[in-house]
Amino acid sequence: MENSFSLLSLFSGRDLMTLFVSLILLAASVVSWAVIIEKIRVWKFQKRHPVSVKDTDNLETVVDKLIRPFDKNLWFLSMVSYVAPFIGLFGTVWGVMDSFSSIGINQSVSIGVIAPGLAVALGTTALGLIAAVPAAIAYNVFSKKSDELYDLLDDKVKELKHK
Repeated sequence: MENSFSLLSLFSGRDLMTLFVSLILLAASVVSWAVIIEKIRVWKFQKRHPVSVKDTDNLETVVDKLIRPFDKNLWFLSMVSYVAPFIGLFGTVWGVMDSFSSIGINQSVSIGVIAPGLAVALGTTALGLIAAVPAAIAYNVFSKKSDELYDLLDDKVKELKHK
């Protein structure tokens, strides 16, 4: 008996829907990592060249303008962290439906009939988590850092207004 298992076949499946779900999750993961790398770069730059409020700045709008680069694209990480598991779950349901369909077609409930669909189902679940977990962690880390910087800058503005 030949084992034809491959990681690629696990995520591409036997139909277009599984391939579509896998490609969406792969694209979400790649874009999330691009955002994460960009945020790391922005925060490293901030560490070397700290953002600060000056007396000459427009104190009403300066904090919002200074914080924009740190908040930019955080929405995408948040979205991926919430949506990717559901897209993976959809792939899981699709794979289970495929397994039940195979049972009906083959009139058999053997592991050879059920396993391929279930393997694909679990593969899309894994892809959903692979996309969601780093996005969720990064969103929380960068959001907290951004909030702390916002509070620091806002306190500085309040201090300058009271002078």
